This record gives sequence, C-alpha cells and structure tokens, in this order.
Amino acid sequence: MASASHAAHDSHKTGEVHPLVGHLVPYSTLFATGAALIVLTAITVAVRYMDLGEANIYIAIGIAVVKATLVSLFFMHLRWDRPFNLMMLVGSMIFVLLMMVFCMMDVGQNLAKENMGNPSAVQNYLNANAPFAPITAKQ
Repeated sequence: MASASHAAHDSHKTGEVHPLVGHLVPYSTLFATGAALIVLTAITVAVRYMDLGEANIYIAIGIAVVKATLVSLFFMHLRWDRPFNLMMLVGSMIFVLLMMVFCMMDVGQNLAKENMGNPSAVQNYLNANAPFAPITAKQ
C-alpha cells in the first residue's frame, strides 16, 4: 500500500499519472520474440554444418547481432524506453564491432607469420619419445 501512496504523491507534484510498474508487454509479443529467437538459433546451428568458407563467421555474427537486438528491444524494453538508452546500446555495439574489425585486421596481418609445424629435429624427437603428445604432427 505504501507504493500506491508513493505513486499518488509523485503524480500530485507533477500532475502526471505514472503506473506502478514499468511498461507491460503483451504475451503475444513475448512469445513471438521467443519464437523468433528459437528460429534464429536453429538457423545458426544449420549454418554451422554448411561449409561456406570464411562467410560462416560473418553469418554467425550477423545472426547473433539480430538475436541480441531482439532481446534488448523486447525483453529489456528498450523499444519503449528513452532514446538515450537506445543510443547508448547502439554506440556500445558500434564500439564492439570496431574492436572486432581491428582484431580481425591484426589476425590477418599476422597469418603469414603463423608457425605451421615443428622443426624437423623436434618433430623426430617427439615421434620417437612421445608419439601420443598433442603437439605431435601426424603424417
């Protein structure tokens, strides 16, 4: 009962009537969003079994972004919240995307320097003394 009087007290000051709870979302919207998330999860699993080369990671990240957007808009109520909160979400997503692009650029530049195996003397020693070692290259 204290919260009802508190809400009435706040509305008396400003002349506005505020609900006691936040925005109420209809069940149909929540179930539709949940169904969309399940379908997108199934698509993510299906894409995992397709060999699309380097496009697999971009497709998976794209689906993950769509799923995160659905969760933030409907389950976190950002669709009905202040525009500033949505701006903060979009800004943080842009910075995460920018960080991922820089990381991918760094990996791409250092790919040519990757060590593709053990030196022959080390590999011969591993084959003779530790045939089941996980770093042993199988030929």
